[in-house]
Amino acid sequence: MGWVVAALLLGLSGCASPTTGAGYYWQSVTGHLALMQAARPVDDWVADSATPEPLRQKLVTARRIRAYASAELALPDNASYHRYADLKRRAAVYNVVAAPEFSLTLQTWCFPVVGCVGYRGYYDEANAQAFAASLPGDLEVAVYPVPAYSTLGWMNWAGGDPLLNTFIGYPEGELARLVFHELAHQVLYVQDDTAFNESFATAVERLGGERWLAQAGEAVRNDYTRFNERRRAFRALTLATRQRLQALYADTTLDTDTRRARKAEVMADFRRDYEALKQGWGGYAGYDTWVRQANNASFGAQAAYDQWVPAFEALFEAQGRNFTRFYDAVRALAEQPKAERSATLQALLPTPDATLAASAH
Repeated sequence: MGWVVAALLLGLSGCASPTTGAGYYWQSVTGHLALMQAARPVDDWVADSATPEPLRQKLVTARRIRAYASAELALPDNASYHRYADLKRRAAVYNVVAAPEFSLTLQTWCFPVVGCVGYRGYYDEANAQAFAASLPGDLEVAVYPVPAYSTLGWMNWAGGDPLLNTFIGYPEGELARLVFHELAHQVLYVQDDTAFNESFATAVERLGGERWLAQAGEAVRNDYTRFNERRRAFRALTLATRQRLQALYADTTLDTDTRRARKAEVMADFRRDYEALKQGWGGYAGYDTWVRQANNASFGAQAAYDQWVPAFEALFEAQGRNFTRFYDAVRALAEQPKAERSATLQALLPTPDATLAASAH
């Protein structure tokens, strides 16, 4: 969840550095082609006696999730997620994000077709780290693994986006949410509005995930509940921290030294509160790396995924909880100029307390 491939349609080649210029586009093209070549139909994996049984069961479940996405959530019925690939690595891509010292607004990079986005993705982690190191020293930079990405349906003629080893092992409810999220990007994508695109897809994943879990067995729901309770608590903590940072950065009465000192206090509180959360998690340390590296860039990237989620959920309710009508309403919203679109979403947001609770889902 998180990277839209911009370069695939460009057909660029070159021997330049993979972090810049034509070399960057070339690594995008060759990286995705390698991923596509590694994929083969889910049915073949399931029928193959060499497929480990746990993987076979996950793929059978993923096959049911894919059918449910189109039949019950009105998501595209196409070639995507009918194949599986083992990439032999922990992430599909690695994203680089950057933000100023006193802002959560992400640096953007602009590409043909998809426009400007607040991240830059690499198939090789070393290349991502090299690009991060090349950015100006006055920016706060983060590199994070991305388990899945969308080609917006442009590659369905060639087999579509595949299921990957980077997320196939997720709890069933989370696997369903991820597939729903990525397919939502194929419903609608708006140039130069990362927050709109990711918040819409996140809303679809939550709404669809709730429906999937409602018809799943009790064991599946219990397994997902344990997973999700930790995530909800962590998201509530990070949202509260983002709000404190935003208020601090907006205070024009403070000088640089005071702002810097107070920022350090906010971050110290964040890490202390995280350690307190962990006391109830039985040793679960899945967020440790994120917390250790947390900065404006990582908080800004997280905000892009949930800024407008409560507004989209309110719009879904207004459309009678009907996915087809909801998508039509979102498409109409996407036709508005960005400023008008943002104002409409702002008006749909519930009260601050309700927004805090919703964003923790």
